[in-house]
Amino acid sequence: MSAKKHAFPLPSEIETLPGTEGWETMYPYFTRFRPEDDKQFWFYNSMHFPEPMPAFDVITAEVPYTGMGAFTTRVFAFPTALGVDHRIVNGRVYITAYAVTDPAEIGRRAEIFQKRAGYYFENWEKLYGEWQVRVEQLIRDMDAIEVPTLPEFEDEKVVTNATGIAQNHYVREAFHRCIENYSKMWHHHFEFLMLGYGAYVVFFEFCKKAFPEITDQTVARMVAGIDVTMFRPDDELKKLAKLAVQLGIGDKFVPEADPQQILAAVRAAGGAGEEWLLALEQSRNPWFNLSTGDGFYHHHRSWNEDLSVPFSALPRYIRQVQNGESLERPTERLKVERQRIIDEYRALLATDEDRAAFDQMLGLSHRVFPFVENHKFYCEHWHTTRFFLKVREFGALLANKGVLEEAGDIFHLHYSEAEQALVDVMLAWAAGSQPVGGPRWKPMVAERKRILEKLKEWQAPPALGPIPESVEDPALKMLWGITSETLDAWSRPPEEDGENILRGYAASPGVVEGVARVLLDVNDIGQMREGEILVCPVTAPSWAPVFGKIKAAVSDIGGTMSHAAIVAREYGMPAVVGTGHATKRIKTGQRLHVDGDRGVVTIL
Repeated sequence: MSAKKHAFPLPSEIETLPGTEGWETMYPYFTRFRPEDDKQFWFYNSMHFPEPMPAFDVITAEVPYTGMGAFTTRVFAFPTALGVDHRIVNGRVYITAYAVTDPAEIGRRAEIFQKRAGYYFENWEKLYGEWQVRVEQLIRDMDAIEVPTLPEFEDEKVVTNATGIAQNHYVREAFHRCIENYSKMWHHHFEFLMLGYGAYVVFFEFCKKAFPEITDQTVARMVAGIDVTMFRPDDELKKLAKLAVQLGIGDKFVPEADPQQILAAVRAAGGAGEEWLLALEQSRNPWFNLSTGDGFYHHHRSWNEDLSVPFSALPRYIRQVQNGESLERPTERLKVERQRIIDEYRALLATDEDRAAFDQMLGLSHRVFPFVENHKFYCEHWHTTRFFLKVREFGALLANKGVLEEAGDIFHLHYSEAEQALVDVMLAWAAGSQPVGGPRWKPMVAERKRILEKLKEWQAPPALGPIPESVEDPALKMLWGITSETLDAWSRPPEEDGENILRGYAASPGVVEGVARVLLDVNDIGQMREGEILVCPVTAPSWAPVFGKIKAAVSDIGGTMSHAAIVAREYGMPAVVGTGHATKRIKTGQRLHVDGDRGVVTIL
């Protein structure tokens, strides 16, 4: 078998998709592949960026990788891990991770890391409480940013209060505050996250060494059954469903109905309807600030902006309540199973020293694990959806002044280009003239929209460059499902495993058969039907209501600690993640056999 057969293309071998010439102009120069990048291994981060990136949205790669690398490389000085570089090709984000391999340097960094990480671990609850206060304040600060409307004349108070500053100055200042606020959030995001993963990685590696036959899934199940904030939005939906039944208005929630029609029917129900609507408003702030995606694209609107996703789950929850069925996740059962596994493996340890180490590392994992999921609601969802709403206000200003056709067009400008367009408006307002940017930006936006639609047709390789001899980074394995074995499987043609077999990670136990529903776009989530098997590039937290009606989940990417894996375990359903090609090889309507114990999906 030739080596070439089991290789990924080099970055330099990727050609521009016909009809998308000029796509590079949407992105900064430092995101383009360079000749020397052919020597490096890169993988497509479809977990966070499953679609071609609009020009403005690349900030959701640039800023996070700035924060992540800073805390890993410079703040905590992780002994073996540095930061991440990213490149964009045909609109897709590819990343590579840098590692420390020199033993002397690992030792030098370890000394720094132990002191700094130790301080956070020892004071975790206190520091985490302060973190939550800071992040919620950032969200309030984002909401408080005022985008000037630039009226014909300034308010008279500018004179009577001797303010000395006109409104056009605040256009740029407010825009800078918006971008800077978003950047600060991502630094706080990684302030705790990498430590949280680090604690689990240490426990994971201890288990792998102490129990050579233990599976990744079994280690993960030792931290299952822990309540986290990311489940709260779904819990709020269940609470609203129970209230609708109690108030006798469950019949108003018709499956497949438009949310506005449902709201109108509830309002018409009199006092009971008003009581339910009040409860809805209380749930919406903050719990409906949940992106329909994973918080990285402007067009993945929040539940608050588009009630379709939450309202698609309400009729089913109401029916379950009416039938006397429980809406609760099997958390207690998971805790019992968790304790059984812990006791079983702890008893295998030969010395008191090993048992003490096991207890300490597992205890730390339980302590820090909630943050690994909780941060997503505050950062990727609540904060980011508010950020995109604020950017849209700047877009409305540009549209009002004739620079753009509509507010949402600002997302087809890089944020540095958006600032140029805003300066154009500032200058024209000051001069008493008209902005000159319309003829420049409107055709550019139209062309970029066309290119993005065309780029959706590109079948992005799961990786680029030479396959590394070994993948030692546990985070790559646990989050993205990337190991030497999976890379080899992804690079093989289907006929080697059999046309009907896909292999991935055994993320959540159980074996089922059912009909596949392939979803490539989070906005199509309403197409899921009861009892189907979800097949997708990667799941998002806002999909939690769907897990109540599907039989199993299969994803292209992800490891045992990816969101899809965690949610599947918490909902007690089989899942196979990190298959590489499930969405390409499976079609909606095909019958599948999903083995969550072995990580195998068979197309029947």
